Amino acid sequence: MKVICTSPSFAKYDAAPVETLKSHGFELVTLPADAPLSALEPHLAETVAMIVAFTEVNAELLAKAPQLKIVCKHGVGVDNIDLDATRERGIYVTNVPDANKHAVADFAFALILNSARQVTQAAVETRAGNWPRIFATDVYGKTLGIIGLGNIGKQVALRAKGFNMRVIAFDFYPDEKFAAEHGIEFVSLDRLTESSDFITLHTPLTNETRNLFDRARLSRMKKSAFLINVSRGGVVNEQDLFHALQDNVIAGAAADVFEQEPLAQHPLFTLSNFIPTSHIAGYTDGAISAIGERCVQQIIQCLRQAERPVNVMNGLA
Repeated sequence: MKVICTSPSFAKYDAAPVETLKSHGFELVTLPADAPLSALEPHLAETVAMIVAFTEVNAELLAKAPQLKIVCKHGVGVDNIDLDATRERGIYVTNVPDANKHAVADFAFALILNSARQVTQAAVETRAGNWPRIFATDVYGKTLGIIGLGNIGKQVALRAKGFNMRVIAFDFYPDEKFAAEHGIEFVSLDRLTESSDFITLHTPLTNETRNLFDRARLSRMKKSAFLINVSRGGVVNEQDLFHALQDNVIAGAAADVFEQEPLAQHPLFTLSNFIPTSHIAGYTDGAISAIGERCVQQIIQCLRQAERPVNVMNGLA
């Protein structure tokens, strides 16, 4: 029984997940993250499980995989997987929502600090032989707006408390208990947009969140505010963000995610008040190892123990 893996970080730091699969009688087939369907097709007829990062799992692929029982997202967001088509076929779709929450929260806060203190700009100029005197922005005591107070957003909030920040949040399904325990105020999206010195995004890409930050919403932010996106690229309209940064509508932005990935160039890359990174927020040795092990356990739970795996994302009973 074959397991196809197209996540380049699977078992990168620890071979234990691979050995676990082998010990349960699975054959692991590792393919590149950008492998086209034609590269997957020779293996799909015998494939019972997939571990994917960004591979498009759609109806065309599923039609070629008659034995497929489970698709494990090696991470959180499942917007590259057709949930309706998998549900119709009786194929479980799972993710690992909290294994990398500390890594992503650390990275989000790193981008907050980097944006405020212009660390990247200072490093570039210093390396070039200049000695820049950059007068930057405080983080301590400012207002942080978190959109999506889930597993990762909560961890960002806890880190913000160490900087004595006022934390406000917006969530479609607010956890009132957590907010009350940690002095976080849920507010409307408009109020959060207008009141925050820093806004950090931790929401999945859905019909409700696509282009959530477009020209109209960006124009409601403080002129001195910063936008941080470590969720999904489509949550922010990139063309509108480019113009907002170019015209100093907001002070700056940082993004670890883009609508199209990977990217060799982008208009946003030309702006000094924009910090791009290559979708690496969750890439730490501890987080990657934990995600891989949980994906493998979900496969074993489904195929060897005949149980419903945890974190089923497509509503399959």
